[in-house]
Amino acid sequence: MAGDTVRKEWNDFKSFALKGNAFDLAVGVIIGAAFGRIVDGVVNLLVMPLIGALTGGLNFDSYFLPLSASVTSPVLAEAQKQGAVLAYGAFITVVINFLLVAFVLFQLVKISNRLKRDEPAPPPAPPSKSEELLAEIRDALKAKNPA
Repeated sequence: MAGDTVRKEWNDFKSFALKGNAFDLAVGVIIGAAFGRIVDGVVNLLVMPLIGALTGGLNFDSYFLPLSASVTSPVLAEAQKQGAVLAYGAFITVVINFLLVAFVLFQLVKISNRLKRDEPAPPPAPPSKSEELLAEIRDALKAKNPA
C-alpha cells in the first residue's frame, strides 16, 4: 500500500517536473543566471574600465553622497561603515548592466524572429466537413439567385 502511494507521488512529481513548460522554465532560469554573470563580467571588467579610461579615470562605483555628518572617508566601502551614503555610482553601473542585458536580449529576439520568418509557413489546414457543407450551400444559393 505504501509502495503504491510512493509510486503515485513519484509519477505525479515526474509529470509536474518534466512537463515541457516547467522544465523549459527551469533551464531558462539557470541559463539566465549564468548569462547574468557573464554580463556582469562584461560590464565590470570590460565596459566600465573603458568608460573610465575614456573619461580620464572615472570610476562610477566610487561615487557616492554622504547622508550623515559622520561619513568622512572618500572610499565607498569605508564610508558605508561610517554611516548612511547614497551610492549613486553603483546604481549607474547597475543601469548600464541592465541596458546591456536588454540590448543583447533585443538582438537575440530580433535574430530569432528573422530565423522564424525564413521558415516556410505550414500549409493551411483542409476545410472541415461543416465548412465544405456551408460552401456548397453558399454556391447553390448563388447559382439560384445570381443577383
